[in-house]
Amino acid sequence: MIQQSKGKIFLADQRGLNETASFRSMNTFNFGKYFNEHKQAFGDMYVLNDDTLAGGYAVKMLIEEDSFIILVPVAGAIEYKDNHGNKNIIAAGQVQAVWLYRGCVMEINNPFSDQPVNFLQLWFRANKPIQPRFLQLITYNDVNENLNSLVKALPIDLDTNTLPFELAIGKFSGRGETVYHPASQNNRIFVFVIEGAFEVEGRLLHAGDGLALWEAKEAEMEALSNDAIILVIEH
Repeated sequence: MIQQSKGKIFLADQRGLNETASFRSMNTFNFGKYFNEHKQAFGDMYVLNDDTLAGGYAVKMLIEEDSFIILVPVAGAIEYKDNHGNKNIIAAGQVQAVWLYRGCVMEINNPFSDQPVNFLQLWFRANKPIQPRFLQLITYNDVNENLNSLVKALPIDLDTNTLPFELAIGKFSGRGETVYHPASQNNRIFVFVIEGAFEVEGRLLHAGDGLALWEAKEAEMEALSNDAIILVIEH
């Protein structure tokens, strides 16, 4: 009998929803008006939102805890602003990291007037006092040129600062497979499927599904469809 590592699946169709006429946010964990006792934070990662913003619109968010925030455009590009004067355009294929403390306000704009944009937000609680800080754009290698492997999009050690997480993205063909090895066996691994379907550590995952793993020595994953895209977060 194959022994599975300890884990919990977060199904796409059971995510929370915060929605307005111009903005839709699908929430893997509790966020905004959505609360479910079974959707608590996974370690320090307390937000994983899959957001869609209509053309020409903007959304503002108040930061309620000192946080490290990662923005990952999936389709199109977004404009980032905050109340410390930072401003940037982030396109699909790029990742932005920002440190914001409680009370800061960030704004996400869709620079396109005629089409929606889709992006992921990942928020991590800061375990020590932080100062607002904006990192340069990080452009990860083209996943199309590294098919069936995971490409590091955000290293743990960046610009002499120690980040409490690592992020990797991979694009796979049908039956393409790889193994993710965490930096430490004590680290937590969270897998999120952006496109397609995967089998990860014996669990079947579709687009929008997440899988939390802890005490995992490794994470085996195999794509079950072509052009499948997966995101791996370690912290």
